[in-house]
Amino acid sequence: MSTVEETSPTPQDPGSTDTGTTAPTRRAVEANGINVIEESERRGTPAGLFWPWCASNISVLAVAYGAFVLGFGIGLWQGILAAVVGAVVSFFLVGLVSIAGKRGSAPTLTLSRAAFGRWGNTLPCLVSYVLLVGWETVLVALSTLATATVFERLGWSHGDGTKVVAFAVVALVIVGAGIMGFDLIMRLQKYLTLALIVVTAVYVALTVDHIHPDVLNALPDGDRQAVLGAAILVMTGFGLGWVNTGADYSRYLPRNSSTAGVVWWPTLGGSLPVVLLVGYGVLLAGSDPALSAAIGADPIGALTTILPTWFLLPFAIVAVLGLVSGAMMDIYSSGLTLLTLGLRTPRWVAAGIDGVLMIAGAIYVVFYSSSSFIYLFEAYLIFLGVPMAAWCGVFLADLLMRRRDYDEPSLYTSRGIYGSFRLSAVVFLVLGTAVGWGLVIVTTGQSKGLTWLGYLMDGVTINGHTYGDLGGTDGPWAFANLGVPIALAIGFVGYLVFGFLGVRRQERTLRRAATDDVQDREPATA
Repeated sequence: MSTVEETSPTPQDPGSTDTGTTAPTRRAVEANGINVIEESERRGTPAGLFWPWCASNISVLAVAYGAFVLGFGIGLWQGILAAVVGAVVSFFLVGLVSIAGKRGSAPTLTLSRAAFGRWGNTLPCLVSYVLLVGWETVLVALSTLATATVFERLGWSHGDGTKVVAFAVVALVIVGAGIMGFDLIMRLQKYLTLALIVVTAVYVALTVDHIHPDVLNALPDGDRQAVLGAAILVMTGFGLGWVNTGADYSRYLPRNSSTAGVVWWPTLGGSLPVVLLVGYGVLLAGSDPALSAAIGADPIGALTTILPTWFLLPFAIVAVLGLVSGAMMDIYSSGLTLLTLGLRTPRWVAAGIDGVLMIAGAIYVVFYSSSSFIYLFEAYLIFLGVPMAAWCGVFLADLLMRRRDYDEPSLYTSRGIYGSFRLSAVVFLVLGTAVGWGLVIVTTGQSKGLTWLGYLMDGVTINGHTYGDLGGTDGPWAFANLGVPIALAIGFVGYLVFGFLGVRRQERTLRRAATDDVQDREPATA
């Protein structure tokens, strides 16, 4: 991989394939930004994608989701079903997006320019950037709260002093990894996965006696709308929150890598730990209503209350590392997204800027926010999950229709075949978002200014007739979060139908250019 001198980087021009690469030096800071990865730098196998997706999702936060899932008023087996469906479907989407990285050797949101145009892509980039920085903020806040809780139980310290120290250490590690880049992150993820598996197994062994089958079997079943809502919450909290990064980690693979493998390994790596950990969280939270309630305020810290004292420190270290693992991937991808938006700096500078925003957001959540964590977190997931689902639908439809590799120069200019603004992609992103927001609500009841969501739940009245009435925001479908899959479907089907001719024109242009290039070369080789 190319490296740069950390003290004298060459600025990157996001509108070209020039990364500002200089001669390799002793500090291996990744120089590649949003450029197409050179063939000489492409390496590895699809199986290598298992480690980052497993490490970033094996966090104990997944156990806390058991309480969030049961919060929909569903039973034991319904909660487990929601975990399986939400995890597998959402990470399958991540696997599909990863195909674009293998085919285009560029970051996800850079390849998104093929569908949206050079400047039309600004809209999904902004949504993606806010989502990624938000996730970084959430993970740092969780790490800080968990560390403070453990230290209080150990009697070592208490109050804001512990939080400040924990916050500083966690933020430093995340920002440092984001600055160093791809190679360091990928190496760390393999070791983190192994460590997290061991400690999580010990956690399960030490807490399994807190599971009470009689209490679990007595949990009343909810209706199908509640099960669907729980599954969609798992989707938005896990795989759907990663779809905008899938190609970032597959772009270094050789172009002849197995497409099936590129889909399979992220799907397996991401969904396997989520299914197991959310399922275990359902067992714990369903067995103890008090624990379930505590998780809403401090998800990781609450889970330490059922541990013996001697295991608190190793648990805290590895639990925090699991959260840090996800945050490292977020800050790396958010830096690439910031470059795609047009920031003209080296990649590591963009990662540093993201780190500043992450720190500011986490300070607010940890030290100033008076709301319970779950209220802020769920509102955030639902609000941004809808436009991200609509974007994913458009992106996957575009990927499906393309038979040729991406035209590399056109990804970096508005004068290429992808143009400046592709109306069909933008229209269905906006339409999917508008319809989706009308079909979701913040289910905690504390919506922080989002009470306008769900405006389509009462249906649409035309000439005195009401169509699509779902019973309003208090009706049976209110908690189903239908807007997320519907936004995905609108983006996919809409662009598939109305974007088809545009993609075909682009493909014909590329085919003619390739034919002309061959004809121009023939006299020289004769």
